[in-house]
Amino acid sequence: MLKRMSILMLLIATGLAAVSANAQEAADSNLEEVIVTASFRDTELLKTSGSISVVQQATLFDRAARHLEDTLNVLPNVNFSSGASRARFIQVRGVGDLEQFVDPKYFPSVGITIDDVDMNGLASAAVMMDIQQIELLRGPQGTRFGTNALAGMVNIRSNDPTDTLTGYAQAGQGNYNAQNIEAALSGPLSENLLGRLAVRQNQSDGFIHNDFLDRDDTNDRDEFSLRGKLRWRGDNESYADLTLVYVDIDNGYDAFSLDNTRQTLSDEPGRDQQQSVSIAGKSHWQINPNLTLETILSWSDVDSQFGYDEDWSNPDICNGFVDCYPFSNTDQQDRSRDNVSLDSHLMSVDGERFNWVAGVYAQQRDENFIRQYFGRFDSEYETRRYAVYGQLEYELSPEWRLIGGLRFETFEDDYSDSNALVSETDDDYFTGELTLQHTFADGTFIYGTVSRGVKPGGINTEANSVFAFMDPKFQAFMQDRLQFGKETLLNREIGIKGRYLDNRLSLSAAAFHMDRKDAQLEAWIWDDINFFWVGYLDSVRSGTNYGVELEFDYQVSEQINLFAGIGWLKTNIDEISVVDLGEAGQPTQSTITVLKDRDQAKAPEWQYNFGTSVYFGEKLSARLEVEGRSDSFYGYYHNQKIASYALFNASLGYQVGNISFHLWGRNLGNKDYAVHGLFFGNDPRKGYVNEVFRQFGEPRVYGIDVKYEFY
Repeated sequence: MLKRMSILMLLIATGLAAVSANAQEAADSNLEEVIVTASFRDTELLKTSGSISVVQQATLFDRAARHLEDTLNVLPNVNFSSGASRARFIQVRGVGDLEQFVDPKYFPSVGITIDDVDMNGLASAAVMMDIQQIELLRGPQGTRFGTNALAGMVNIRSNDPTDTLTGYAQAGQGNYNAQNIEAALSGPLSENLLGRLAVRQNQSDGFIHNDFLDRDDTNDRDEFSLRGKLRWRGDNESYADLTLVYVDIDNGYDAFSLDNTRQTLSDEPGRDQQQSVSIAGKSHWQINPNLTLETILSWSDVDSQFGYDEDWSNPDICNGFVDCYPFSNTDQQDRSRDNVSLDSHLMSVDGERFNWVAGVYAQQRDENFIRQYFGRFDSEYETRRYAVYGQLEYELSPEWRLIGGLRFETFEDDYSDSNALVSETDDDYFTGELTLQHTFADGTFIYGTVSRGVKPGGINTEANSVFAFMDPKFQAFMQDRLQFGKETLLNREIGIKGRYLDNRLSLSAAAFHMDRKDAQLEAWIWDDINFFWVGYLDSVRSGTNYGVELEFDYQVSEQINLFAGIGWLKTNIDEISVVDLGEAGQPTQSTITVLKDRDQAKAPEWQYNFGTSVYFGEKLSARLEVEGRSDSFYGYYHNQKIASYALFNASLGYQVGNISFHLWGRNLGNKDYAVHGLFFGNDPRKGYVNEVFRQFGEPRVYGIDVKYEFY
């Protein structure tokens, strides 16, 4: 399969080069140049190796994006799980985490940085406030980010301070009592100091009606964010940035219904709250014309509170039913996390044929966890990471360039909890990549990359804590699963990028093949003798992921723009042993089962986003798009799938001077689709037989935004 994809990509490259060679001399491009900032050096998107997507500010505005989750569907081979009020768990090319429950040893396969601050596992804070662009890097980012980016990296960049006084104010209203207000002010504070201040408030009742409480806001959204940025400009190219961000998320969590509808029956709705303060300082010092020192120091303090009504019901649930035996319980989880990191590297500047980077990295994270669930449980977790890394670029000829990077990282952690479990981990990892690039005379850019990523291993703390209380058959099953090994991912990728048809068409395509060794897959045990759940990570011997990503942007004329993103993905797990709960509609009966040649979870075979932007003169514009995906499993302890779906979105914009009006709508067909799912017995009216329970994505939503800008 990889050979066939390689031949196909080379044929595409040859064909496009031939078309361009016979075309007329290219005119000035009608398409904006896009710059990627996540690498060591800012680079034009179409000259950057790797499958990278960039969602720009205009797209965020057209889609009325309030949060990162509102943008992910436009990205090929990118998926997400909710399991909370917002999407917190991202999968790239089928690799990623499905949820986090009790275990604090949680290292996302897909990293997230917001203005140089590590927000891994804290994607609830990814509010779209004054955002310049979102960059999605697929595949291991071993040299730049090490173990923080096994499968990819999401890099979110906000707008920088400006040289002149500029700003905007925006307000919006939508259905489900949705409201938003945002403002930003930017400009010079002195001769060498620039500043920017932005603030945003999102509110909505959510898309759930609680029938028992007769309320529409038990799954509401209330999100406030504030950001301040300073930039000091020194001599030559030197500068220093300071960014301070405060985010306060106060959302409800009442998402699952016993009837699989948007009507819930819970008497104690849950919560999904997060308060975070983060500070990032970045200095870019031009030591001399040939050498730059860049240093990033970041700190964050995050407190989160998550809880839910475990039974999703109320004291009256069994009224009118016989043989109905309800239970009532809640699960409350509080976490606090402090994180500090330092990344410093020296870089050569504009070497004629040879460029290099050499750096060091250090991070410390402390996390405290309290759970109130049939009593109190406490844990403390501390991690330390240290790394050295380097990257070399060598121009073999004017057309060929070779890039190699290597990172060595040490990982240490300490864990203890109120069940008297104590553990330590100490391990070393190597990550990196090797890339060969070629640029044709017409500007077509092709590359081939081999990259390696690693994700730390450890122990399953929850399983170890309750191991002595398990039924013997589950003790025997879990004996070899109390620990999970480090996961390694080897990615081989080829790609092509370029501009064609007089620079009116931009195209990027990539084909990849990834081998997962000791893949960390999330699984559950239901101890049907002692009646408790245990979540754990299972190290599965091997897995395979391969596929293609294709994106294009075509300026048909001054009035019409076409765009598309398509992802095709095949995944496989050779073999995994699970505790199967049995068939749907039957009482739960836990049985140890071996699954072979199983598709990976949250890995749909097809994903797509097609659309057009139409400009009816200088004032009026419209955007139409369809996004969708095929079905996919959402777990390993059952065979249930999230069904395929297609969603239609549209927007209409009108501008008068400095004021713009924006009518928008998403999921205009009002399609019911799932963003997360569970499979177990939880309805006493049916005798607790196994069922599929779905957390639904947003229904038809629409609204109007009004924005005033000055500059």
